[in-house]
Amino acid sequence: MPEILKVGIAGLGTVGSETFRILTERSEFLSPRSGKKIEVTAVSAKNRTAERGIDLSKVHWIDDARDLCHRADVDVIVEVIGGSEGIALEIAELALKNGKSLITANKALIAHHGDAIGRKAEEMNAMLGYEAAVAGGIPIIKTLREGLTSNKFTRLYGILNGTCNYILTTMRETGRDFNDVLEDAQKLGYAEADPSFDIDGIDAAHKLAILTSIAFQTRINFDSVHTEGIRFIAPIDLELSAELGFRIKLLGIAERKLEGIQQRVRPCLVPINSPIAQVEGVFNAVAAEGDGVGLSLSFGRGAGAGPTASSVIADILDLASNRRTPNFGVNALDLEDGNPINVDCLHGSYYLRLKVVDRPGVLADLTAIFRDKNVSVEAILQRGRDPEELVPVVLTTHETSESSILSSIKEFQKLDSVAESPKILPIENFTAD
Repeated sequence: MPEILKVGIAGLGTVGSETFRILTERSEFLSPRSGKKIEVTAVSAKNRTAERGIDLSKVHWIDDARDLCHRADVDVIVEVIGGSEGIALEIAELALKNGKSLITANKALIAHHGDAIGRKAEEMNAMLGYEAAVAGGIPIIKTLREGLTSNKFTRLYGILNGTCNYILTTMRETGRDFNDVLEDAQKLGYAEADPSFDIDGIDAAHKLAILTSIAFQTRINFDSVHTEGIRFIAPIDLELSAELGFRIKLLGIAERKLEGIQQRVRPCLVPINSPIAQVEGVFNAVAAEGDGVGLSLSFGRGAGAGPTASSVIADILDLASNRRTPNFGVNALDLEDGNPINVDCLHGSYYLRLKVVDRPGVLADLTAIFRDKNVSVEAILQRGRDPEELVPVVLTTHETSESSILSSIKEFQKLDSVAESPKILPIENFTAD
């Protein structure tokens, strides 16, 4: 590799612009960390005249980002456009086809095409860097691939979406409704105008699929991630879960079981005294359980221009220093099938919230159904008493199968005393270690 590493940046949004700023303004600080001068030679974005607070006068502006992949003065493409298809995928494929390394912050791209992109990078002896695709400023990919590489992991879990964590934290602290807090998150820039990817769990599922591949050395399988969001969470859920000794968090969880790998993203109750329950606001955290390390918890800001650009530049420095690690802890060609396990096969405890008609015999009907489905009730909480109104009832269970819970729900919905589909939250009994 030449003594100057020449960088082309595709996308100049907040992350791309911050990456450019750091590489140009802190060149003398970064060079000793890689042994080479790092120079941005060309950039591309949709709008050339947008105000970005950076000086682009000394670099080549390329109208079509795909043309970056053909330039002799570009050694590595930094793709920060986003999206799993379209131009982002074209750039990734073109860059590697032309022997250039690829560094990306695009979790959707890696979650959907990471295996193929990784194999192409290996074929071309190019580097694929994607530290910034998961958890922003937390170097969790480097931690799993390098720092904890001697461990055989049994479980990986974490808060992988700062938008949802901010919403749930604020709802709990203020008692406000989901839609009100979401609107605030959009005004603050924590949520997009269309927040579906965040609040429906898709963003977290992309990240979990990537981490699962690294932790368990299996092919990325986004389609097998059971995915739920937080739209249905109400202030009463946060209030009653706290009364029961829990907090609600949107978690991504991957577990290795005898039968294969189970992946799920869903809001869960976690014990208040567990480390993951203490992660608040826009922060992320990832816990890995390995046979050597035990529990390892990584914590930090999961998004934003600074943290994400920091991870992009960490990959650039690795490339400049010729520090290479197999793309997924092992080479993409060596990844195994994970044998995905359906969520119905899980066992655990559950929290259920129902709206019922307040009349004698309702609770007896509910518990009778649980009895017939071999589900044992641990606690019952009811708020309010008004025969003219619907009242919320919360039941928590001892450990049972998810299939038994789902079967019970079908029977609950046949009762004329149950007004709407029950809301189900699993209880994840993480220890406080």
